[in-house]
Amino acid sequence: MPKYVIERSIPGAGDLSREQLQGISQTSCGVRAGMGPQIQWLHSYVTGDKIYCLYIAPDEASIREHASRGGFPADSVAEVKGIIDPTTAE
Repeated sequence: MPKYVIERSIPGAGDLSREQLQGISQTSCGVRAGMGPQIQWLHSYVTGDKIYCLYIAPDEASIREHASRGGFPADSVAEVKGIIDPTTAE
């Protein structure tokens, strides 16, 4: 199943408290559970004003539906076409 990187603009994301991030996570997991096992949240990176999430889903429409149901922004959704790291150079 495809992987997607989702860019979410959330002003002040890097300053959110642990409790606020926990609440966001709980909302996301609740929405995801209601959508069934075809969509999986792997992890997210929190930066100053954005959160970048990595999901497995059947298609972009599922990612956007999750965002809509949860009230999350999904500024961009990009399918991962490959993964590279330092070992790719070898």
